[in-house]
Amino acid sequence: MATEFATTEELKRGIAGILTVQAGGVAIADEKRLRETLIDSLVRTAVFATEEETRAAARRLIRRSAAAIGIHAASIQGLYEAMGRGEVKGFTVPAINVRALTYDTAQAAFRAALAAGSGALIFEIARSEIDYTRQRPDEYACVVIAAAVKTGYKAPIFLQGDHFQINAKKYAQDAAAETRAVKDLIWEAIDAGFYNIDIDTSTLVDLNEPTVKAQQRLNYSLAAEMTTMIRDLEPAGVAISVGGEIGEVGGKNSTVEELDAFMAGYRETLDKNGVNLKGISKISVQTGTTHGGVPLADGTIAQVKLDFATLEKLSQAAREKYGMAGAVQHGASTLPEAAFDRFPATGTAEVHLATGFQNIVYDSVHFPADLRERMYAYLKKEAANERKEGETEKQFLYKTRKKGIGPFKQELWDLPAATRTALGKELEAQFGLLFGKLNVGGTLATVNRFVKPVDVPFPLPASLE
Repeated sequence: MATEFATTEELKRGIAGILTVQAGGVAIADEKRLRETLIDSLVRTAVFATEEETRAAARRLIRRSAAAIGIHAASIQGLYEAMGRGEVKGFTVPAINVRALTYDTAQAAFRAALAAGSGALIFEIARSEIDYTRQRPDEYACVVIAAAVKTGYKAPIFLQGDHFQINAKKYAQDAAAETRAVKDLIWEAIDAGFYNIDIDTSTLVDLNEPTVKAQQRLNYSLAAEMTTMIRDLEPAGVAISVGGEIGEVGGKNSTVEELDAFMAGYRETLDKNGVNLKGISKISVQTGTTHGGVPLADGTIAQVKLDFATLEKLSQAAREKYGMAGAVQHGASTLPEAAFDRFPATGTAEVHLATGFQNIVYDSVHFPADLRERMYAYLKKEAANERKEGETEKQFLYKTRKKGIGPFKQELWDLPAATRTALGKELEAQFGLLFGKLNVGGTLATVNRFVKPVDVPFPLPASLE
């Protein structure tokens, strides 16, 4: 198992002969040793080093060494604009939320992508996940990029802020503070290399209002306000891909009428904020899913009746009327495998996948039973107030076990190599299956045609000079 560097001086000694720090960047003296050994130590240092200065130095070395071999964080905007023009079609982009074992899971995804020739895939983390998995954007970005270095995946890396969401209750109590919290997170994420941001103000849709446009007013107004901010913050040469949302996942199914009302108000508001500001590239909708699925009393997941007809209509309208890539489906990872073939067939632009990968880790025969039980014991104590009346223990644990990941993050990273390898193989098989069903195999050439990554400067700390 690789060990982290304890201090910045130790870090500087550890990169000798492999990386050379230069003005504005890093030169690679030995790429083979970088991939085989050093990157493992750098990523552990970036996550677990005690000193913030040392963690920051390791993160910058990861970013700059990745850039030196052609691996850059990128915006998927160019590809989505091509989809909106009808020049590219026939596949649905998987957006992967990695909660646990991020370094190993991302490697599994990249291995599957390399095997399939896939370039159209996104790594994302939601506002809520950042907290309960204890992964800030800068850490998450560096771990994913380190996984690309480790596996030899040299292609644009799409990092996405998923559900950067306004909490309706907090907004009702203090609208300015809650809006500022989301804006601060957007700023932090962009600084970390997240050049794809999904704004979620759909929590503020008020179905009690008399007209559809009035129902969407707060949603489109804040979405336009945040889009304007993102355009102000995006690095030179980067057009950040921004997503909007018209229906909260788990609520009523979305309609084309709601899409039209949202877009009318959004464009009107955006036009008031600036001249020719680029708008959203996709729209998230509700078609019958729930995040994580609905656990039954025995712990199994209830079958979902997903409305593919509505999804197809919304995707078509998004493209034909507004030049977007299409609609985005959330809460899909626990759907039956047979459902995934239908996303490309209905023109769905993007599908979000999270809980299914978490389930593979928790439920694997390779996952240590004693660790699982300790995590469950923690949840029974610390999340007891989340248990609903009449809920079985299996239902409670299924719904809350995502919140055991952060407190046990280092123990998960410290699992024996054989255990992590076995879990990685299970995850890789699932990624391969999904990439096949979503038809993203062979998309690397298409991505390279429409996406031109920008080498955004990330200054190295003075302590490395």
